[in-house]
Amino acid sequence: MNAPPKTFHVKSFGCQMNVYDGDRMAELMAEQGLTAADDPYAADLVILNTCHIREKATEKVYSDIGRLRKHGQNPMIAVAGCVAQAEGEEIIARAKVDVVVGPQAYHNLPALVARAAKGQAALDTDMPAESKFAALPRRRRVPPSAFLTVQEGCDKFCTYCVVPYTRGAEVSRPFAAIVDEAKALVDAGAREITLLGQNVNAWDDDGRGLHDLIAALDRIEGLARIRYTTSHPNDMADGLIAAHRDIEKLMPFLHLPVQSGSDRVLKAMNRSHSAGGYLRLLDRVRAARPDIALSGDFIVGFPGESEAEFAETLALVDAVGYAQAFSFKYSPRPGTPAATMAEQIAPEVMDERLQRLQAALNRDQAAFNAASVGKTCDVLIERDGKLPGQRLGKSPWLQSVIVAGDHAMGAMVPVQITAAGPNSLTGAARETQPA
Repeated sequence: MNAPPKTFHVKSFGCQMNVYDGDRMAELMAEQGLTAADDPYAADLVILNTCHIREKATEKVYSDIGRLRKHGQNPMIAVAGCVAQAEGEEIIARAKVDVVVGPQAYHNLPALVARAAKGQAALDTDMPAESKFAALPRRRRVPPSAFLTVQEGCDKFCTYCVVPYTRGAEVSRPFAAIVDEAKALVDAGAREITLLGQNVNAWDDDGRGLHDLIAALDRIEGLARIRYTTSHPNDMADGLIAAHRDIEKLMPFLHLPVQSGSDRVLKAMNRSHSAGGYLRLLDRVRAARPDIALSGDFIVGFPGESEAEFAETLALVDAVGYAQAFSFKYSPRPGTPAATMAEQIAPEVMDERLQRLQAALNRDQAAFNAASVGKTCDVLIERDGKLPGQRLGKSPWLQSVIVAGDHAMGAMVPVQITAAGPNSLTGAARETQPA
């Protein structure tokens, strides 16, 4: 038996949805009377909210567990998230953790912690039919930019991806519940809300699509900005494209993963779209919102990828001109079809291709940022900068902007961009609103 914990620390790995889930777990534990600790080594309970997309992310969890056991105060350790869902009892056997809870069951975390404190088994990786969200506490204090999960799971079954197995089938939260939570977020201090989902643009409730939900959020007083991520090309409906033209609060930014520029590789990935179809879709988006910033995801070294097929990916990157992008080496995940495919690519080949791809993506991001110099835009102030007297916020195009001054958190400040770096911009606040 262990003494019931009095302090806790949550560490989240991976995607924005994990950040959202980690915040909700923190709220659950705070509601039980526990105090949040900034230092994981000083906490009585450490919650590792895990990602299972890549092998290194999984191994990092086990490394963190080892460090906590070696250097911490022998805390109670809870493993949550997708690694918990995928590996379940194996984690308990391998790492001797106290609690294991999957991403659809974390609303039961307080009860699991109480069981672990009594020395009882504390494992829950069920995917119940009822939604966990109704059991979560009301949001009371949030940052200026807040996440809001509206859809979970995936039915696409890309051959490299574990998400359908760790998050389950696509499920959309009810329209009214989302709007109520969005209003609560604004009441708690949010000025910007990012709608989250594994395939967020697949959200549907009784025939209403994501564009209808965005239109409803547009009417919330006090909400200044709306974003959404991550989307699938096959679910980019006409109404959503039109929303980028018609709804001022919807920011000019779209993260739309393509993964490869080769049609043969895309078919092997079971992506259900072609490179040409993806480019034509982006043309339609840009026609609706000419200043939109585009972001994407890429995987290099998928089994069987030839040099010529990789060159097709580079050509697609050149054609699009991404403002941001995420790129990764293919990582075989147990249980996925791609893990057993022939012609697995050598690590050194993947390394070399990734370097070339990232060089092209970095080139385009730097060019996009450089084109911002001289412009004036509204910056949502989110936190302190690295240096005294600095604030950090986001432009409408999701660029990090450093600005001098003691601007209030959550303030929308008109800023003239004066300099651009590879990953951020610098600007000067203006007294008047931009024209």
